[in-house]
Amino acid sequence: MKLFDVYPLFPIEPVKAQGSWLWDAAEKKYLDLYGGHAVISIGHNHPHWVESLKSQLGKISFYSNSVKNSLQEKLSEKLGQISGYTDYQLFLCNSGAEANENALKLASFVTGRKKIIAFKKAFHGRTSGAVAATDNPKIVAPFNANHEIEFLPLNELTLAEEKINSTVAAVIIEGIQGVGGIQLVDDSFFHFLSKKCQQAGSLLILDEVQSGYGRTGKFFAHQFSGIRPDLITTAKGMGNGFPVGAVLIAPEIKPWSGMLGTTFGGNYLACAASLAVLEVIEKESLLSHAEAIGNELMGSLKKHSIIKAIRGRGLMIGFDLPESHSGLRNNLLFNHGIFTGEAKPNTIRLLPSLALTKEESQLFLTSLSQELSQ
Repeated sequence: MKLFDVYPLFPIEPVKAQGSWLWDAAEKKYLDLYGGHAVISIGHNHPHWVESLKSQLGKISFYSNSVKNSLQEKLSEKLGQISGYTDYQLFLCNSGAEANENALKLASFVTGRKKIIAFKKAFHGRTSGAVAATDNPKIVAPFNANHEIEFLPLNELTLAEEKINSTVAAVIIEGIQGVGGIQLVDDSFFHFLSKKCQQAGSLLILDEVQSGYGRTGKFFAHQFSGIRPDLITTAKGMGNGFPVGAVLIAPEIKPWSGMLGTTFGGNYLACAASLAVLEVIEKESLLSHAEAIGNELMGSLKKHSIIKAIRGRGLMIGFDLPESHSGLRNNLLFNHGIFTGEAKPNTIRLLPSLALTKEESQLFLTSLSQELSQ
C-alpha cells in the first residue's frame, strides 16, 4: 500500500527536535520558525512536557468518556485560570477542525438555525461544516457545499450590519486569520460583531486554533479587544504536538446528555500534555516573552524597505514580499536551514515556539538580510 499523495513535501526528514531546533538524519540542524503549523507552543520536547507524558503513560493511557477522568477537570480549571475564562465550560476533542465543527453544531442547537456567516480568506478546518466555512472552493467537496454559509469581507461594517440577522445561527471568525496571510481583525469590528450577534440572537464563535494559547502575547488574540464570545475554539498549541482540541463554552449554554461526543477527546495523555503546556506557559512567563520577542522582530522587519507590509501580534507575524522575492521561503530553508511558513501569493508567516530566544531571532534576521540583499 502507498501513502495517499496529498502533501507537497520538502526533501527533509527531521529525526530529532529540541526547543526551536530540528535535526535531520544527516545531523543537519534547522531553526524552526513555523512550529509545524503553529503547533509547537513551548518548544520541541520540553523536558516538563516529556516527563508529564512519560509519567501518565506509566499509569493509564486511555479509557472512554463513559468514566470519570479527573485530569479533564484539572485541565479545565487550569485553562480557565490562565485564559481568564473561569466561568466558561470546556468540551475536549482532538483537533481544531473538530472543535469548530462542534462549535457550529452547538450554535445550531442553541438557536435552532442553520445559516453561518464567515469571512473571506477564512480557514476553519477540513471536516464537513468547518471546510464549508473555509474560503477555499478548491478544498470544498460537493458533499460539503450544501451548508448554508455566506462569506463577508473582513473588517467591513456595512455588509455585516445587513447580513447578520435573525436567520443566522453563528458568526465564525479567527482571532487573527492565519492561512489567509496573518490578517488582523480591527478591535472595533470585534465589538461590532459581539453587539450585532447579541441583537440578532446569533452566537459569536472565535476560532483561536492558530492565534490562541499565548501566541499573540495574550492568551487569546480576541482579548486585545475585550470582548467575550459565546464560543472559543482552540487546538494547535494546546498540546505542543500531542493531538488535542477544545471548545470553551459560555455559561449560558446548557448541556444535555449526548449533545456532543467523542471517543478520543480528553484522553489521559492529551490532558497530561495540555496541562504541561499550561504549566510551562505560566512558569516561564511565555505570554509576555512572546509579546516582547515579537515586537522586536516586527521592529527589525520594518527596517527592510523591500518588505511591502508587516502584520502581526506577538509571535504570529506575516510580511509581504514583491514577486522578485517569491522564492524567499525556499531560500531561507535550503540556504540557511530555517523553516518558515507562507501564504499565497508572497507572504512569509512566522509561527515559532513562544520560547524563541533573542539569539535565535537574530539568527533569522541575519539570514533574512542576506537574502533580501541579493
